[in-house]
Amino acid sequence: MPLDLSRSKALFEASQRVIPGGVNSPVRAFRAVGGTPPFIARGSGCLLYDVDGNAYIDYCLSWGPLILGHAHPEVVAALQEAATRGTSFGAPTELELRMAEKVIECLPSVEVVRMVNSGTEATMSAIRLARAYTGRTKVIKFIGCYHGHHDAMLVRAGSGATDLGVPDSPGVPAAAAAETISVHYNDLAGVEAVFRQFGEQIAAVIVEPVAANMGLVLPEPGFLEGLRRITREYGALLIFDEVLTGWRVAYGGAQAYYGVDPDLTTLGKVIGGGLPVGAYGGKREIMALVAPSGPVYQAGTLSGNPLAMTAGLTTLEVLGRPGNFERVVALTERLVRGLNQVLEELELPYRARSVGTLFGLFFTPERVVDYATALTADTRLFSRYHHAMLKRGIYLAPSQFEAGFMSLAHTEAEIDATVAAAAEALREVRG
Repeated sequence: MPLDLSRSKALFEASQRVIPGGVNSPVRAFRAVGGTPPFIARGSGCLLYDVDGNAYIDYCLSWGPLILGHAHPEVVAALQEAATRGTSFGAPTELELRMAEKVIECLPSVEVVRMVNSGTEATMSAIRLARAYTGRTKVIKFIGCYHGHHDAMLVRAGSGATDLGVPDSPGVPAAAAAETISVHYNDLAGVEAVFRQFGEQIAAVIVEPVAANMGLVLPEPGFLEGLRRITREYGALLIFDEVLTGWRVAYGGAQAYYGVDPDLTTLGKVIGGGLPVGAYGGKREIMALVAPSGPVYQAGTLSGNPLAMTAGLTTLEVLGRPGNFERVVALTERLVRGLNQVLEELELPYRARSVGTLFGLFFTPERVVDYATALTADTRLFSRYHHAMLKRGIYLAPSQFEAGFMSLAHTEAEIDATVAAAAEALREVRG
């Protein structure tokens, strides 16, 4: 029996008259899977409740920030208290200092950090800083890695190993994207070839150390280490975009998990505990160029606002208690083991993977190592699977090309219920 989404449908129709596509971020519109997106009324723990009264076990978790789950009591209490003291001051606060100290404590590569309001703002600012520090203009990114919607990063891939500055969105001037070079993820030889051609012009390489915006794609052994070696050899900076992987792959981020030391790091999501946040930081010598210490300008009215800092600090404190992060990882691994057992029993040639508290399942028998292999996935099958899971009370990201997220609020019972739902859904949709 299909879900009753009658109220959600009415709200979606009304929203489309006043909001582009009816949503304030594109993937929420369910275009990749079809149908009506449930309009959410509230969240509690690992559960979402929509306006039609349906409940879902949530593996989207606001696209990653809610590693403690929805409305965690300690986060809510801390926010309630903080709000009574004011929501924004536009002046320094002790909370900003405490957050900076916490980030530096957790990420040894970061010696100085600047708070901003989004991941897009963080990556945009880090790239500007890298260009200023090196005196160079070109930046290497990887096809399928997402670094926000600023002009320099909205470039598409060509048919070869690299693609020089082709805008991926109307409104992006060719000149704004012309200094961005796209290379296939996990293609270290491609990176080396670009450096041989443009080495003296390349300011930085920016990478998701674990690619989680084209589905979950792990770095091949030696890939991140190779990026570190090449950038040092040519005097370019290595930027780890850990907006998504920070406190998700490991408590110290993917850089701690893989043991690679970037020059700059961008952060977001978990450090805001569900409130808007971003940050960029790195070596003291580089960060000294940021205004007002140096000439590289960047500012923000709500940067480091007390509510985001409170939610983030409380989240990190709870997550850092003995055994908590390890518990979330164990739940993630339990889910992936269960999914893979179901896939084997049904003789389906697909496999789920995880790293830390992230997981993913591609509907392709190919070994996915980059965006090209990710695109071999059967998106129609994923769409049917997504809706089959939704009607069984499981909320997954509405795209084959997004990672899944686990929280401390999930329990083994919910994991086992999810695996059982997946078994039913896969039997229903495999055709």
